[in-house]
Amino acid sequence: MAKIPESELIINSDGSVFHLHILPEDLADIVILVGDQGRVPMVASYFEEIEFTKQSREFMTITGSYHGKRITVLSTGIGTDNIDIVMTELDALANIDFATREPKKEHKTLTILRIGTSGGLQPDINIGDYVFSKMTAGTDGLLNWYKGIEKISDKEIEEAFMEHIGWNDRLTTPYFVPAGKKLAQIFSDFKGGITMSAPGFYGPQGRSVRAKIAFPDFTQKLESFNFKGLKVTNIEMENSAIVGLSSLLGHNAGTICLIIANRYAKESCPDYKPLMEGLIKTALDRLTE
Repeated sequence: MAKIPESELIINSDGSVFHLHILPEDLADIVILVGDQGRVPMVASYFEEIEFTKQSREFMTITGSYHGKRITVLSTGIGTDNIDIVMTELDALANIDFATREPKKEHKTLTILRIGTSGGLQPDINIGDYVFSKMTAGTDGLLNWYKGIEKISDKEIEEAFMEHIGWNDRLTTPYFVPAGKKLAQIFSDFKGGITMSAPGFYGPQGRSVRAKIAFPDFTQKLESFNFKGLKVTNIEMENSAIVGLSSLLGHNAGTICLIIANRYAKESCPDYKPLMEGLIKTALDRLTE
């Protein structure tokens, strides 16, 4: 196998991966991703034992154990551009020999769960609900930079979505990728459907403050999209890259979101910490059963 050049995978002088600044042995096989750095210690507060804590830029990592199982919790910051870094470096930590710079002979499959917040789009998605993303709709364009997207994406739903929305040629082509089967089974009792990942919080999600948006009816069209019973349940900003890159790299990934706003009802709940604590505890229990 060919060595990966130093320019393509940067390894720090202490043997850690470039951005995350963690060593291969620091990474557990179960990884929880959160956007907010402050949510990392919230998750880790449930651990019975903590091995280490590392901070590098917006990436904060804690590895510990819960119910006897080793878990890593890591903050990603906001957006799919950060996820491109996180997913590539997590896979490298798991599947590249840093000494030889060659892929390991045996592939390691990580279980990667994003726990986030989101806005609901349907009238039956209420504030405080837990939503599992059965399918991700990536409107961010990231996965279009990688080979193999046609093997993991659902072309039929993609074409139906573009026709329904009236997709504009100036936008990147959307892609649809299902969640990992293992996590889909674990969270099968959660409300779920299609989660759209947007490349921004305001305009790309149909919000207009001062700058006027080009597609003012976008969220209404999202609400009315229905593909064989699958509806767009919520919008967030990271899931498409997590699930898409995991599918390409051979990992099991998915996203569960706490609904803290309903775009349909125009309601929000900014003080959602107690609700998030409940979701974290539920997720940890199920991942370690």
